[in-house]
Order: sequence, then C-alpha cells, then structure tokens
Amino acid sequence: MEYIKELLSGIYMPEEVTLLLDGIDKLWSKYHFLAEAENKVLTQKDVVLITYGDQVYQEGEDNLVTLSRFMNRYLSRQVSVVHILPFYPYTSDDGFSVTDYYSVNPKLGNWEEVEKLSGSFKLLFDAVINHNSTQSGWFKGYLDGDGRYRDFYIDLENTDGCEKVIRPRTSPLVHTFKGKDREYQIWTTFSRDQVDLNFANPKLLLEVLDLLLFYVSKGASIIRLDAVGFIWKEKHTTCMHLPQAHKLVKLMRCVIEHLNPSVMLLTETNVPHPDNIAYFGDGDEAHMVYNFTLPPLLAFSLLNETTERFSDWVSNLVVPHKSVCYFNFLSSHDGIGVMPVDDILNREELNVLIGAAQANGGKVSYKSKGNGVEVPYEINCNYLSLLYGPDRDEELGVKRSLLAHAVLLTMPGLPAIYFHSMVGSVNDVKGMKESGQNRRINRQKFEYKYLEGLLDNPDTRQSVILNGLKKLIDVRKNETAFDPYGEFEVISSVNGVFSLCRKGNSEEQSVYAHFNLTQQTQKVKLDGNCGWTDIITNRSFDGEIQLQPLDFAWLKKRP
Repeated sequence: MEYIKELLSGIYMPEEVTLLLDGIDKLWSKYHFLAEAENKVLTQKDVVLITYGDQVYQEGEDNLVTLSRFMNRYLSRQVSVVHILPFYPYTSDDGFSVTDYYSVNPKLGNWEEVEKLSGSFKLLFDAVINHNSTQSGWFKGYLDGDGRYRDFYIDLENTDGCEKVIRPRTSPLVHTFKGKDREYQIWTTFSRDQVDLNFANPKLLLEVLDLLLFYVSKGASIIRLDAVGFIWKEKHTTCMHLPQAHKLVKLMRCVIEHLNPSVMLLTETNVPHPDNIAYFGDGDEAHMVYNFTLPPLLAFSLLNETTERFSDWVSNLVVPHKSVCYFNFLSSHDGIGVMPVDDILNREELNVLIGAAQANGGKVSYKSKGNGVEVPYEINCNYLSLLYGPDRDEELGVKRSLLAHAVLLTMPGLPAIYFHSMVGSVNDVKGMKESGQNRRINRQKFEYKYLEGLLDNPDTRQSVILNGLKKLIDVRKNETAFDPYGEFEVISSVNGVFSLCRKGNSEEQSVYAHFNLTQQTQKVKLDGNCGWTDIITNRSFDGEIQLQPLDFAWLKKRP
C-alpha cells in the first residue's frame, strides 16, 4: 500500500489518494479468491495465437465453440496461449469500441465457454480502457447526467492547447454530443464512436481496476492494455506517454500482482522503439511490450534481400530487465505499423514496403503528427500478401513467410502468430472495399468446413504454411535455448544471410540460426572444430552449410 500510495500521490490530490486507497482495499477484498502464490513464468514451450472469437464459424454453433474445436484439432500441441481479440459487445472497429466490458458478445458465446477454453489454453484478454463506445451504458449515463458517470469522459470547452496532440488518425479530435441538458464536446482520439475515458477522475480509475480483476477472475493469464500510451491527457503536451500513463500501468500491475502474481500485463504502444520499451519501466511496469519494429523491418529486409539494417537493429536490441521480454509478432488484426522504423528506414526504403503492399491490393493509412502534419502510420496488408512482393509471386511469398516466422520463433521473447499467418491466407480486398475500412483487408472470417478442406489438402498453400509452422514450433518447444528471457547474440550478417545465436545454459544447448534472405544460394562458414546438426531437418554439416534461396537452419554443435 505504501508503494501504491507513492504512485497515486504523483498523479492525484491527497483527498483523491485517500479515496483510491480505500477503494483498492475493497477491491482486494472483493476478489480475494483470486489469490495464487505461484508466479508462473514463460518458457520456450509458449506460443500465442492471435485470433478473433468468430475467426472460424459454423452455422448453429457458438463461435467460441467452433474456435475451440479448431484449436483442439489443429493447434493443441503447438499453441499454449490464445489471444481472443475483444469478444465483448461493440459498435465499431471490429470489437475495439466496447459497449459492455462485463459481457461476452452473444454472437460469440458466453463466459462459460470462455472459461472452458481457459482450461485448455492460457488466455490473453484485451482491456480496451483508453476509450469505449458511444452506445455504452457508461456514456449514455454520462449524457443523461447520471452522477455515477460524472467526469468519466473529457468535455473540452475549446481545443486551445491541443495543437501538439499526436493521434493515429486524421479525424477530428473533438466531437459534439447532445446530452440531456446541454451539448458536450468530447475527446475522441480514434473515432467519433470511440469516446476517451477520463483517468483524471479517481472513480473512473477504480472502475478500470475492478474490470481488470474481473478479467482475471474469468481466466485471463495475460491482459493487453490497448492504446495505453494515450490514457492521460494534458493540454500543451502530445498526450502520449506522459509520466502519469506510466504510473498508472505500474499501479495496475501492482493491484493485480497483490492477488495473483502469475498474471502478466502487455502494453500496446505502436511507436518508435525507445518510447515503446519505456513501458518496461524498471522491471516494475509491463511484463511484455510489443516488438513493433520487427514486422516492417523484417519485411523490408526480405523484399530488399539485405540484412544490414535488420542485423544492426537486432544487435542493439536490449532487454532491460531479466523479468521482462518482448511480445514478438509479424502480423495482427491491425496494419503493419511503420512509425517504429521512422528512424531506421528512409522514405525511399519505406516505399519498398508501400509498393509491395499496393501491388497486392494493400493500402496506406495516415496519422496526425500535430500542427496539421500527416504522415504514414501503417500499411494495411496481409503479411503473406506483402511478401509476394511487387511481382505478386505466391511461391516466393510462401518461402519468405516461412523464413520470416522462423526468425520470429528464434528471436528473444514470446512469439505470437496471427491466425491469418498461421493458415496462409492473403488479402481480403473485397472485404476491405465493402466495409470501407482499410484494416478489414486482414480480418477475413472463414466457414469451418471451407477452411478444413483447405488445411487437410496437402497441396494447398494453406496446408503447406500451417504444417511448416507447426513443425518449427514442435522443434522449438524442445530447445531451452529459446527461453523467452534467454540471451542472444548476432553472429554475422554477410551476403544476405542473417545469423543469430540463442544461448543455452551450455554451449551444447545453444542454437545457431542462419537465414538466407536472398534468392541466391549462399554458403555459411561454420566452426570447423566440431560437427553441426540442423535440428529442423536432422542433416549434419562440417565446416560450412550451403543455404538454398530463402532457406534457413537451426544448428547445434554435435559432440
């Protein structure tokens, strides 16, 4: 409580701190049954699948039941964590405009089905706490003058002092809403339907803390704090990554850990790398942060067939504390963010990514940088489609995708694979055009029997990719060198071959990974004082290994 008091005192007035301390103590009493002494840690056996709750569907069956059936049939041995993207009732943004935080979207199922799935897999829940829907009970109550929701939202008399505000959208910062007695000018970082919550109100903070503990009670092992960098607003600032936002993340972690230290927090801040890793704090803030630089930089390196930029970045990648790690991914429900490579790739190099995306039907979304300046924010494109390149070469794209995911599974941290990458899908241009939303290009849903037919046919692209990834994951699970918190070292980056060592507890346990990002055969010199075995193919090598175009190997020293 002393630590919590210290955090709160850096944000709120003394009387508000007293209110919050009392409220937190009551929440701990309310959720006392969550107490769990064991502090579980991640291992090399952990892999995340990112999916929508209705990603696969079958008529007459709750979507969560269908998803569970899919998981148990195809990925029960490979995936340990399922990130079900917001599965609450919503009005827009495919779930990220929540109307009721405490309910399951009835189209998907119910809490019983969520809890049942948590018996087979660890679950990652979204806490969409920067904003909620204009149709939420909270906002309706606010507009009606219900005292319970007073100051739950930010009503701006004017936008003076908001010139520096940075947002990932070009829509107006403020929208007008008609209340019971007057009109309100409400802060809307993302869209008119997504109204920002006011964390300056201590009662709102207590509601959010209650919500987080409720999610833990329903089976959440990891909680993703969506858009958390925006949660504290202050005029004459950028309203991003303010000190209060960091203190609030630390507070959320402390409140949860007091009852259940096994639950982890993941912060989602799609920004340049230094700002992103600041959410590790001193090992007392987020347990994991997204490795947002990885997707665009690796895609650029594959399309450009060069390794220098990627190798330099990995060489300087720092894990600041032994108790934290990166959440590594290549693709997600959002686009491929390009802000994290703003200081790595120049505009000509960024155009390599943009050109490949547009050649395959992809789009580019822009953000406001403040003072009327707009810059590219994300590329809206399926990752496999992006890797087809400007020539739209499917065979080339499949090889690049398997190599990219081999890199993902090698990198230090927890690997997360988006459903569409796992099953080898491509751009849904039709869905994007029909919805008018760029992000829909990578959010297609599949009828279960249709997808089953593709995955069970060994000759399809979908089957080749799924089985290729499953094989890599099966190998990875048996190698302690792939510990998410383990050490790593870039060995070399020559002739388009990127080489990385994941260090085991002994030299014999270490894995030496080599990736040929080019379309030419490349030779890699090996330590001649010992033999080598590729643990993926079980082939043996002495002195050198010859990597075919877009080939890769995980080598261990042979006694």
